[in-house]
Amino acid sequence: MLRIGGIELDVPVGQAALSGYSDGPMRRIARRLGAPYALHEVVLDRSILRPGKLRRRTIPPLEPDDHPIGGQLMGAEPDEFAAAAEIMVAHGYDVIDINFGCPVKKVLGRCRGGYLLSDPDTALAILRAVRAAVPPAVPVTLKMRRGMDDTVESERAFFRIFDAAWDLGFAAVAVHGRTVRQKYVGPSRWDFLARAKRHAGDRVVLGSGDLFTAEDVRRMLAETGVDGVLLARGCIGNPWLFRETRALLAGGPLPPPPDVPEQGRVIRAHFDLTVQAYGEAKAAQVMRKFGIKYAELHPHYREVRTAFVRAQTPDRWQAVLDEWYDPSRPWPPGVRKTGPGLLVAAGACQ
Repeated sequence: MLRIGGIELDVPVGQAALSGYSDGPMRRIARRLGAPYALHEVVLDRSILRPGKLRRRTIPPLEPDDHPIGGQLMGAEPDEFAAAAEIMVAHGYDVIDINFGCPVKKVLGRCRGGYLLSDPDTALAILRAVRAAVPPAVPVTLKMRRGMDDTVESERAFFRIFDAAWDLGFAAVAVHGRTVRQKYVGPSRWDFLARAKRHAGDRVVLGSGDLFTAEDVRRMLAETGVDGVLLARGCIGNPWLFRETRALLAGGPLPPPPDVPEQGRVIRAHFDLTVQAYGEAKAAQVMRKFGIKYAELHPHYREVRTAFVRAQTPDRWQAVLDEWYDPSRPWPPGVRKTGPGLLVAAGACQ
């Protein structure tokens, strides 16, 4: 069990906000395969402050099966952050999440995301403004990295912001075990997650970083003591990770990786949801990045990846699925992904 404010989740796992990925179709597929909670991809506060096409495109209407959902915001000005949070609550988001973790150079250059870990005064002003603007019944959460860099000053700033979130009544804080300067290079420091959880006591701390398998999730929970985890890169093209994690945390055996026909059924469902969300003309373009990741679970990864890259129309997408996910063919076993770019055949040592 995991509680985020008044929201109860039956398993301590959620889908993180993934810029460019965690749209409605991806979230809904993840939920069908066991994700009890998901976050919308990060949204710039200014993009939703004016009504019109940009707001509708940035935060489209939510579907009934897409709850509970967190809306993650990024910005630099406390008043704009607060106003955008109010809009997201009005649009049906169950949780408001503040992003102080994005390591992208363009974001840092505009004093947003992870930059705010180096500016605690502004960070605290944003926390106060958002918590004051959002109704008390709506949980507010925070996403952080473990600091801007590895200096003592950076760690001091981290814990100043971390403690302020609890003092202001935040429901949970998610901590990624890398610094902003690291981006995604080098290992995530799980020992720091353990320190942060010990420091927080009985408050809800979520862990993130280097979670690519169900065993990774089990191990992070056991080794760090965090209350839950958010799956990020590990679940792109692999929504079965939620099903596998549920099974392992329930004390059962790890399910086998999805076979090729099952993969095909899920990809078709994802494509259909994408058509509903974006229209048939745009669906193939949107799904290209997902097809590349789904292909990593196929026993003929390289050929399937190439086929998805070349599929520029809905008809070509259907042709790829018909050829490479044909349930009548005797396919080899599916592949289990064990890390970024690391593939292990079903049944092999991991």
